[in-house]
Amino acid sequence: MDTEEMRRQVQALTDRAEITDLLDRYLRSLDDGVFDEEWARAFHTEDVTAEMPVGTVHGRDALLERVRRAMALFDRTVHLGTNAITELDGARATARGAQLNTHVLADGSGGVFISAGHTDTELVRTADGWRISASALRVVWTQGAPPRLPAEFAAARTA
Repeated sequence: MDTEEMRRQVQALTDRAEITDLLDRYLRSLDDGVFDEEWARAFHTEDVTAEMPVGTVHGRDALLERVRRAMALFDRTVHLGTNAITELDGARATARGAQLNTHVLADGSGGVFISAGHTDTELVRTADGWRISASALRVVWTQGAPPRLPAEFAAARTA
C-alpha cells in the first residue's frame, strides 16, 4: 500500500466516524430538547430539506421551527438509530439506517407512542464539518395513539 492509498483510507475512516458521530449526536439532541439556532447550525446545512412524519420542510429555519413544534408534543423521548450504512463520495455522503422512537405524550394522558422506520440522509462536508443536507424518515410501523397534531401539521402532511 502506498502513502496516497493509506491517506485515502484514513480519510474514509475519519469521514465515517465523523458522520456516525453527527447522526448519533443528532438523535440524542432530540431527546435533550434544546432547539435553537446553534442546534440547527450544528447539524444542518442552510438549505436542508427534511421529510418527516409531520411534513416536509425546506431550509434550516423552517426545520428548526418544525422540530420545536413537533417535539413540544412530547414530555419525554428516546430516539435510537442503528445499522447505518454510509456511502462516501468525496465531500458528499449518504447514510441509510433504522430508527426507533419512543415518545411520552405531553397531553397529560401519560400515553406512549412508538414509531419505527428507516432514515435516508444526505450529507456534505462543510468548513465546519459534516452537515445534513437532506433527510427522510419513513415510518414503517407504530404502536400506541399518536399525538393530536396541530392543524398546520395536518395540512403539511397532505401537501
